[in-house]
Amino acid sequence: MTSTQTPSHTEEAVYVYEAPIRIWHWINVFAILTLCLTGYFIGSPPPTMSGEAYDSYLFGWIRYLHFVSAYIFLIGFLFRLYWAFAGNKHAKEIFAPKFWTRKFWSEVKHEVAWYAMLAKEPLKYTGHNPLAALVMHIMFVWGSVFMIITGLALYGEGTGMGSWQFDYFSSWVIPLFGQSQDVHTWHHLGMWCIICFMIIHIYAAVREDIMSRQSIISSIFSGWRTFKDSRSSNQK
Repeated sequence: MTSTQTPSHTEEAVYVYEAPIRIWHWINVFAILTLCLTGYFIGSPPPTMSGEAYDSYLFGWIRYLHFVSAYIFLIGFLFRLYWAFAGNKHAKEIFAPKFWTRKFWSEVKHEVAWYAMLAKEPLKYTGHNPLAALVMHIMFVWGSVFMIITGLALYGEGTGMGSWQFDYFSSWVIPLFGQSQDVHTWHHLGMWCIICFMIIHIYAAVREDIMSRQSIISSIFSGWRTFKDSRSSNQK
């Protein structure tokens, strides 16, 4: 009687992303895509169309979609901040990374080495890995706060004095930056930072799904993160 080695694997699953987080994520995706597209045209307007403006109202629709998407993004961000406290332990990871622990920075160092192809094996995390949490905290959380504040300040110019947007944002944000055009410039630069974050985010998710033997992309649809552990077993 002989024995042969045949590969097998075990798979475990952990429920990570609750339904409110998954719904918010995808609504946020479409809101950001709309904001970036319309924001680009607001910063670099399309050529003037022939005929009367009221026959097309193209730029009016661009601004309208930008403002609607902005409020969806704002409401979604406030909800996401609330759910960081109301949801499970994974819901607060991007809002409160454990900066103060030595383990956090040790794992950040490992993840940098892993993404640089210097580490041989990935570590397993039920939620975001520390490097992802750090990048999302800086680029997404604080980037969102910056875009919301500057966006409301610019919107307050249109609603005028007496509106809550002007009183709470325009009245101090614009003088802080110097003038309205400076706020426009920084808001536009913030858009490109968000676009860079999205590219990195998608690349990292796809890469980890392929290389780390743990589900990343499917988990934001199902909520479940699965871990595949390759092993060998004897068959006689």
